[in-house]
Amino acid sequence: MIKTFKYKLYQSKNNKHLFDKMDTACWIYNHCISLNKRYYKIYKKHLNKFKLQKHLTKLKKLPKYSKWKTLGSQSIQDVTDRIERSYQQFFKKKAKSLPNYKGRYKYKSFSLKQAGYKLSDNNQIIINKRKYKYFNSRSIEGVIKLLTVKKDNLGNIFLYFVCQVEKPEPILKTGKTAGIDFGCKTFLTLSDNTTYDNPEFLKNSLNKLKEVQQVLSRKSKGSNNRKKAKHKINKIHQKITNQRTDYLFKLSRQLCLAYDELYVEDLDMKSMTTSKCDNKQLEKNYHRKVSDLSYSEFLNILKYYCNKTDKKLKKVDKWYPSSKTCSNCGWYNKDLTIKDRTFKCEICKEEIDRDLNASINIKREGASSR
Repeated sequence: MIKTFKYKLYQSKNNKHLFDKMDTACWIYNHCISLNKRYYKIYKKHLNKFKLQKHLTKLKKLPKYSKWKTLGSQSIQDVTDRIERSYQQFFKKKAKSLPNYKGRYKYKSFSLKQAGYKLSDNNQIIINKRKYKYFNSRSIEGVIKLLTVKKDNLGNIFLYFVCQVEKPEPILKTGKTAGIDFGCKTFLTLSDNTTYDNPEFLKNSLNKLKEVQQVLSRKSKGSNNRKKAKHKINKIHQKITNQRTDYLFKLSRQLCLAYDELYVEDLDMKSMTTSKCDNKQLEKNYHRKVSDLSYSEFLNILKYYCNKTDKKLKKVDKWYPSSKTCSNCGWYNKDLTIKDRTFKCEICKEEIDRDLNASINIKREGASSR
């Protein structure tokens, strides 16, 4: 089983060497993109990573590219691996466009595999003969397979240790199953009438964001004061992201411990965040709310916990009319609108909350299509 451990580095003057390595990795990345574009124009073929690596090895010997040697051969190989994965994603139609150039502020990491680093005492790590201290928040388990050094928008540097660990003992079964309906008003509604409200982390910080953004708009472009104001905005956004991620991890763990099987909607979140309406302000508020909920991120975290605890997670087809179908008799209400919060059946006279009705249907549909 693969598990990742994340640690934050102490602020230090030494950290500038890690930023330099990220810039060097960005330089190599953009150079490889140029080679790929040129190769495709001539031969109409994709330049694979093995040819790239062979060519980069020759370039490192030239005085112009001597700085590349400071990054390490495995880190350079990782750059070509990233480009190869991006091309494969495009060929499999999982990405809309080919990989393109990246600015030095957008290229935020480099990786080390089996060499180039060593863990030392007193929560220190040696990377290319330089010592860096990190916050030892927990002990590393298993065998380290990969180390990724990554920066965020605030200039903090984090260490990501990808480790091979033993699979934990399975958790006792509860015998419970649940269908989950996602909504904007109530974040999650379960088929047993359990509800989880929308925490609205972004909405709660909008006033603070507005104040800081107004300060930013008054600063001259390129000035140090503008950089400071931008840093404050990034700090607020980072806090919102941390709050949301913490909430989703705790919620996912709680659901996996309480239920053996979970059934969810396979929603197209991209279309929900790009849908159009006549009222531009309502459209903006709706898109902001859907983005703040981060349903896709929640599903990824829930999938991780289900795999970890040997629980089942199944997605129901997004075209299944869970909200418009009566959970009691199966009658289909084609006239139901988003404003109708109560489902009223004309056949069996059932009156039930719209989201609860949908979650019951999701559970039934997921359980019947095994």
